[in-house]
Amino acid sequence: MIKSVAKSSFDQGNRLRLNTLIRLRWLAIVGQSITVILVAYWLEFPLPVSLCFALIACSAWLNLFLTFRYPSTHRLAPIAALATLLFDSFQLAGLLFLTGGLTNPFSLLLTVPVVISATTLSLRMTAVLGAIVMSMASLLVFYHLPLPWREDAELAIPFVYVAGMWMAVMSSITFTAVYAWRVAEEARLLANALAATELVLQREQHLSALDGLAAAAAHELGTPLATITVVAKEMERALGSDPRYREDVTLLRSQSERCREILKRLTSLSTEGEGHLDRLPLTSLIEEVIAPHRDFDIEIRLEPGERTGPEPVGHRNPGVIYGLGNLVENAVDFAAGLVTVRWRWDENSVVIEVMDDGPGFPPEILDRIGEPYMSTRHGAERGGGLGLGLFIAKTLLERSGARLSFFNGTELGEGAVAQVTWIRTEFLNRLPATDAIYEPA
Repeated sequence: MIKSVAKSSFDQGNRLRLNTLIRLRWLAIVGQSITVILVAYWLEFPLPVSLCFALIACSAWLNLFLTFRYPSTHRLAPIAALATLLFDSFQLAGLLFLTGGLTNPFSLLLTVPVVISATTLSLRMTAVLGAIVMSMASLLVFYHLPLPWREDAELAIPFVYVAGMWMAVMSSITFTAVYAWRVAEEARLLANALAATELVLQREQHLSALDGLAAAAAHELGTPLATITVVAKEMERALGSDPRYREDVTLLRSQSERCREILKRLTSLSTEGEGHLDRLPLTSLIEEVIAPHRDFDIEIRLEPGERTGPEPVGHRNPGVIYGLGNLVENAVDFAAGLVTVRWRWDENSVVIEVMDDGPGFPPEILDRIGEPYMSTRHGAERGGGLGLGLFIAKTLLERSGARLSFFNGTELGEGAVAQVTWIRTEFLNRLPATDAIYEPA
């Protein structure tokens, strides 16, 4: 659910803004107009000026129409963005047809619409646009008006040179489009993962604040409940001897007393016990993390290691609890039958290790663990995804001051190992990750 909401909100924000295309088109219109004027009137080359300005005027008319038709904040749907980029490609191809085809050095500008598409549209739409632009470039090799040149001099361009220009345009379109799409896709995935992380933190922060809300509710309900209790006692004193009302009045008084006890416990949850709940010993933290995963068929074994000095007691951090829980859940998913949780501490550091007895991490992905681009650990369906969930866990734990390491065990029956290490002072004093994120600027 969190992933889908984050992806949906990001996809809406990732649509191409119409005002961006309008500004780029005005820039192209100015550049094309200056080029035509310089070639025709300064260099005095023969050029179909009227036809060139007719095509430029089409772009200007489209810009004016879109400017008055839509607000500046309007974002284009993918199909509409593809249509506008197709228009720009055909307009540029028409100008190149009038000015020498691929012999024109400005023919490399055919790559621009494809690059814009690669950064904002899907791979399929970019491929469609790229194929159309490549087809137009191929036609411009054979069908075009002569390149503007001096009338008293003959300019013979070898076909080999034209073929080289065609290869340059094809390779430029392919390379720049693939590169731009790959960079944009990684940015999209990272933004999706960060959005999901923020949603997780909001949820964990909300859960951690429920005790305060319960105490506030108990305080507000205390006064009317006290009134109900007093009235119930008076009714019991007045009607207690009447057999028609005795049981009902007694039940009303007993239930009001029960409500008072419940509200008393809720109030103490955020007063007397607040300090206890806010501070969490390391062993209690580990028990709280693994408790939701004990109901599965996988055995979870606890192995305390070397412990020097008093037990670390840190702030209750919902981000740390969620992050460690994600590591344990991932180990349970891939374990053959056993998950081992080890911990140790000394005067300088606090270390928690989560290890399963599964096949471990493939060597080729060890350096990329924690990126939101991976889909599975072992390339199989079992165990689910290792990308977004582990990225969120890694982000939350690192925000708490932890350092994460992933490697494979060296002993028989040991698989993947996730090691979380804090400097002891960081574990003791670091505030929850939610406080760090929502601290006012």
